[in-house]
Amino acid sequence: MAPAGDPAFAPLYDPRMHWPIRRARLQVAAREWFQAAIGMPVERQLLWWWLAGYPGDEALERRGLPRRAIEHYLGDALIVHVDPRALIRSTDWRGYPHKRRPSSSAFIWGGEWDLRRGDLRFGSRYRFISELDEHRDDLTRTERFAKLAARLDSGRPWSSHQQGVLLDSRERVLTYLRAYLGFLDDMAVNGFDDSRGKDELGVAVSREGRLLKINRGLHRLAMAQRLGLPSVPVRVRAVHSEWWRRTVGEAKGRAALERVSSALQDCVPESQPGELDPAEWPDAFEWPAARS
Repeated sequence: MAPAGDPAFAPLYDPRMHWPIRRARLQVAAREWFQAAIGMPVERQLLWWWLAGYPGDEALERRGLPRRAIEHYLGDALIVHVDPRALIRSTDWRGYPHKRRPSSSAFIWGGEWDLRRGDLRFGSRYRFISELDEHRDDLTRTERFAKLAARLDSGRPWSSHQQGVLLDSRERVLTYLRAYLGFLDDMAVNGFDDSRGKDELGVAVSREGRLLKINRGLHRLAMAQRLGLPSVPVRVRAVHSEWWRRTVGEAKGRAALERVSSALQDCVPESQPGELDPAEWPDAFEWPAARS
């Protein structure tokens, strides 16, 4: 199976995807091996050094502390349950230079990233899921079908070595869309299954202590929003440096992490636009009735 594959995509496998999928799996395996054999041991040692308060601990904190080691240390204390329809603001990197973006390896993020927000209600994922639901009896009426069919007509059929699919016919495009509709209907019956996707729903804590969605799991969040599920679990992947300093105060090491893990349970999703948003969003929006 491809790295981000799912049994629902099995009918879309094509022998021509064998080597791209194999390369993707090898890349994932190599990355996981490196993290297990080298990355995590180093990060755990750095976190242990900081926890012990040894010389250089303040420099480690200024550099953001190793995210994966903190995730391992705090475990489920980083999970917060939220109303998916309240989690509407996300980080928006458009026009933000890569060199100014915080490192995904750090847990503490400085900078103005939290003031640049998107609105997931008007994003491509929620629009995609909503159209599937609205046109479930004729998926050819969806925007995604039109785009994938246009690629097909131009001789550039869409493929994904991560998902292990090749959409080189209209029937395959429809099978692909039906798979996502099946995911939505399964969630409507069985609820949110956090183990189903490749990644947990990740969020970051802004300087004001509000939750912003970061990449990964956006399709599953859009499904939960469309259905009106009462709650979904999200994992805190990073916190703003200003919130960190305000929360930990003079505490160091384990005491600081205890304050952070306790304060996270009081964090709620951000509802307002940011001062530096790269786009303006409509004011009017209405969720569909929650699916019972």
